[in-house]
Parts: sequence; structure tokens; C-alpha cells
Amino acid sequence: LTYVATMVVQIPSPMQGYVNLGDCCVLLSGWMLGPWWGGAAAGIGSMLTDLLNGYAHYAPGTFVIKGCQAMGNKAAGYAVSGVVAEVIMVAGYFGYAALLLGKGIGAAASIPGNLVQAAMGLVIGLVLFFLLKRSKVLDKLALQ
Repeated sequence: LTYVATMVVQIPSPMQGYVNLGDCCVLLSGWMLGPWWGGAAAGIGSMLTDLLNGYAHYAPGTFVIKGCQAMGNKAAGYAVSGVVAEVIMVAGYFGYAALLLGKGIGAAASIPGNLVQAAMGLVIGLVLFFLLKRSKVLDKLALQ
């Protein structure tokens, strides 16, 4: 689902990339499947998107960043864990591009686009999670 959500809606960003619905599924993966299964689903789905769309140089970073992002702690509250997860995403991509891709401080240019991605992912992810919870889908799947 993470891969599909990332591919369905892609709004081009002036910072070489795109804003998408993938972060919604990254957060939902962590909240619904727990840290390990959710981290695997988020990391693999997001990494596949990079590999299949010409961003292979981001794939290793995406796997780790999105996997960590999905490991949010439900005990701290969904909104708080979502904010922490999105901070991990923004800081993770900045660090990855600055240090491992050699962009240095120029990697800061991606921060505004990643903040928009983070805000959209958090808001839509929370709305979807509480709609699923209210509809009892989570109870039926025993994934709560």
C-alpha cells in the first residue's frame, strides 16, 4: 500500500522530487502493524518507489528513513508519534543528501518540500487512522 499510495498521487516539487500520499501509509503501517512489521512495510514500499522511478540513489536512505519513521511509539499518542516520525523523515533526508550524496548544505533546499510532505502525510494519516478505527476495521483485523 505504501508503494501504491506513493505512485497514485505525485505532485511535482520544484526541489527535484514530488509530494505524495506515501507518508500516510508509512504512518498507518507503524500504527496498525507495530514497529517491526510496520517499519518493514513502510521501508520496503517506499524503497521500491525510489528504485522503480529513477531515484535509486535514494533507495538505501529511504529504506532506513521510512522504516524508522514507521516505528513511532503509540503510547506517546498518535499525533505526537506522527510528528516525531515526520521530523525523522525531514532530518533523515537532509542528512542523507548532505552527507552520503555529497550535497553539503545545498541539501537544505529539500527541507521546505519535505516539510509540506510531512504535514500532508501527518494530517491525512491521522484522519485515515481515526476513520478506520471508528469503522471498526482495525478491530476486525486485530491489528490495533
